[in-house]
Amino acid sequence: MDKHLKTLHSLSKTLTTLHQTRTPYRINHGSTNSTRPRPSSGTATVDISSLNNVLSVNKATKTALVEPNVPMDKLVEATLPHGLIPPVVMEFPGITAGGGFAGTAGESSSFKHGFFDDTVRQVEMVLGDGKIVRFGPDDEEKGDLFRGAAGAVGTLGVTTCLEIRLMDAKKFVKTRYHRAGSVAEAVEVIRREVRNDNNDYVDGILFSRDHGVVVTGELTDVKPRAAEPRTFSRAWDQWFYLHAQNQQQSEEYIPLAEYLFRYDRGGFWVGAAAFEYFKFVPFTRFSRWFLDDFLHTRMMYRALHGSGESARFVVQDVAMPFETTEAFVDYTAESLNIWPLWLCPLRRRAPPTFHPFTTVPEGVVREEEDMMLNVGVWGWGPDEPARFVEKNRELEAKVRELGGMKWLYAHTYYAQDEFWDMYNGRGWYDELREKYNAGHLPSVWDKVHVDPEAAGNKKRHWLKRQVPLGGFYGIWKSIQSKDYFLHRNAAWKWKGEE
Repeated sequence: MDKHLKTLHSLSKTLTTLHQTRTPYRINHGSTNSTRPRPSSGTATVDISSLNNVLSVNKATKTALVEPNVPMDKLVEATLPHGLIPPVVMEFPGITAGGGFAGTAGESSSFKHGFFDDTVRQVEMVLGDGKIVRFGPDDEEKGDLFRGAAGAVGTLGVTTCLEIRLMDAKKFVKTRYHRAGSVAEAVEVIRREVRNDNNDYVDGILFSRDHGVVVTGELTDVKPRAAEPRTFSRAWDQWFYLHAQNQQQSEEYIPLAEYLFRYDRGGFWVGAAAFEYFKFVPFTRFSRWFLDDFLHTRMMYRALHGSGESARFVVQDVAMPFETTEAFVDYTAESLNIWPLWLCPLRRRAPPTFHPFTTVPEGVVREEEDMMLNVGVWGWGPDEPARFVEKNRELEAKVRELGGMKWLYAHTYYAQDEFWDMYNGRGWYDELREKYNAGHLPSVWDKVHVDPEAAGNKKRHWLKRQVPLGGFYGIWKSIQSKDYFLHRNAAWKWKGEE
């Protein structure tokens, strides 16, 4: 804790100086799961990469104090020995607690527990003027700061510590697979399963218009003696989505942490795109085993950024009303032909908020007042930059037309007026920026906006345009990070029953 306080006060002094000179800055966290283009040089950088520790786990109060750069795998490894687990654990091990608060993080338990910030009891933050404050969602004086900062991508201050609510952990997740023969049926199965009080996790995968699988999970300590625990972290294990694809109305028992991070290998199914890029490498279980070090999410993000392929890869999450999800899937099938798609039910939050929230188009009757459905659209887009931007703009327009809203971690092309109109105007946000001395900092739009004209005319480095040389360069950059050791040595992986 002494180290934390020393870093905290040093950061406070730095931000005080930057505020006095009205100097905007960007934060270096040490890693990112965003696919937005990186900001240009010339902006002041504040390094908080050392704030990466779990400070305490309190079994009596069922809380954990964590610094913002603590990734999900380290948080789970710290809480599980106490028989506790965060209610919302992002499915990629490298996503951080601070990223979950400052961004939008909703996962397969979010139909029950809400976004990640719904599990945060208190936040420690350094404001734009260097002042250190602590506040929670029910704080009479600063509750507005909590609600505004959640999802505001760090534009109201720098988060330095989070108190996270925990819940009792179980040994296994009793997992059931529900086959669906259409998009409408998959949506209806999800609608039914989120109302089942026994379910702790619900998500779905659409492999095509006529093949979907809804996955439900129930925490349990009881496993039939004859049931062999199913794992997904070992190099020879099947990737989860491939395993789920062929399941019929069946059930199995997955060790808790294996379930939480079941999509890490292959990054859901984005890892399959690497095999499409390197056409000479077959997509087989043997090749996935042999190349396993490169096919975890941390390494894939490094390679995606390093190769420059993020400039032509569609990575979008959109919140849709249940009632218009089928129409949106019809659009993506015709316009982008990207499969599979991820479906994840989430508790809906009313505005004002920078989390995505849904409406319904005129003439559509809303049946789910407090729930919405995340659709994950991840796959190759057009090679030509201008065409890539055009397709992304079309997607943004279709999402708005159908009452949905995008996550802000990815390419975002909205014009400024269009953007603020989506969030019910910027008056509430500007009031917060003035109240908490953040007016000199980049706004949310400043941080997430990609200029369509510049992006459409951008030319990648000649080396990165050469297939497969650009891909090999991305792999080399990921190897330099040595992130593959994090999975090799992960303590959360199943090692057999005690």
